[in-house]
Amino acid sequence: MAELGLDPDEFVAAADGSPEGETDYEEVPPTPVLAVVGRPNVGKSTLVNRLIGRREAVVQDIPGVTRDRIAYDALWNGRRFTLVDTGGWEPDAKGLQAAVAAQAEMAMQTADAVLLVVDASVGATATDQAVARVLRRSEQPVLLAATKVDDDRLVSDTASLWRLGLGEPHPVSGLHGRGSGDLLDAVLEALPETPRDLGLAGPGGPRRVALVGKPNVGKSSLLNRVSGEVRSVVHDVAGTTVDPVDSLVELDGEVWRFVDTAGLRKRVQTASGMEYYASLRTRAAIEAAEVAVVLIDASEPIAEQDQRVISMVEEAGRALVLVFNKWDLVDEDRRIAMKRELERDLVRVQWAERVNVSALTGRSVTKIAPTLRTALESWDKRIPTGRLNGWLADVIAATPPPVRGGKQPKVLFATQAQTRPPTFVLFTSGFLEAGYRRFLERRLREEFGFTGSPVRINVRVREKRSKKS
Repeated sequence: MAELGLDPDEFVAAADGSPEGETDYEEVPPTPVLAVVGRPNVGKSTLVNRLIGRREAVVQDIPGVTRDRIAYDALWNGRRFTLVDTGGWEPDAKGLQAAVAAQAEMAMQTADAVLLVVDASVGATATDQAVARVLRRSEQPVLLAATKVDDDRLVSDTASLWRLGLGEPHPVSGLHGRGSGDLLDAVLEALPETPRDLGLAGPGGPRRVALVGKPNVGKSSLLNRVSGEVRSVVHDVAGTTVDPVDSLVELDGEVWRFVDTAGLRKRVQTASGMEYYASLRTRAAIEAAEVAVVLIDASEPIAEQDQRVISMVEEAGRALVLVFNKWDLVDEDRRIAMKRELERDLVRVQWAERVNVSALTGRSVTKIAPTLRTALESWDKRIPTGRLNGWLADVIAATPPPVRGGKQPKVLFATQAQTRPPTFVLFTSGFLEAGYRRFLERRLREEFGFTGSPVRINVRVREKRSKKS
């Protein structure tokens, strides 16, 4: 170890439980909620991006891009609040748009204040007036934002919006930022210091779970099933979800933060427009999560898309649970075919626990929480250095590394460098073949578990000292 320029005592201390390489979770107090509502394509998501100071909401020049309640953390003048973007509200909507409108109404009912967004270049439409009538009866404070006021010429036109009966209209440009500071000041005045509904989150914050999978596999249906209410819009049109949807869900006596994500159709490099940004946000949701629930349609053959999503979770180093949905559609022939597919296509993630569920009927949904706990326990697990090296010595004595270049490499020392995911570093006298590293990983799992978590093994080869002349 001295030859490597490393202090063995320092490595032992880190591997035996020091906080180095671990993530601390601070207790974040609940924040008040502002719901942003309005008819489709008035620029709500553009305004949301301006108010939160970053581009998170998917924006495209077609109506109906946002379809769910999307929560974002916002900060202004030292005060934090949660901003909820909603789909366009239509009073007489049908089908998918009716579900979108229901999400907007739910946001209005549960928020601490509401921001109604109206397109100043068009003026108050019949739909705007219908929304205003609903909001005038609500108990929450209501603010009125007149968007697309990009220059002085439209400022005078906002005066006509007083007739909506919601007080002073705030002219603002989501595109250029004009008037956004004044609007945020008004938002802080309207919001209470603490939210009306403190929610379910307990001390330390809930564990973060990303729901990922290809389009129309049932992610939103599963989220609605585990939460016991309609949190995400569900429709038989593939790709209904565009933004990641955050929901605090009480499951098996514990609160979890579930994130429903957009289904991934293509690789991010080949996706375009709305699908491109949705793909980026899905990848970001995986990175921000601690455990990913990959949903696979059990009634269909495992597809390349399914394997690509699993690879994304592996690359991100997140804990993994495979949930096979639509089990109510699986017959005996499909079960036999699936067994072959699992052995052929998912052999590299044999360590991931599998649950067969039906989001439609609720079958075995209660089994998801225990598998999440198991995966996260493995993801957080740390093996003491002494125990690790004692085990490794026995394994190597029984099965030494293969000879390479006429010499057999020796493993000098091993330590667990970090958790989340468990990462082990082997200091050796020579290179270890990939096959032998996989062998060590299998034996490591047999001895210590790590069910549901990826395990990384890195090799550091000791450099030979140059002879002094």
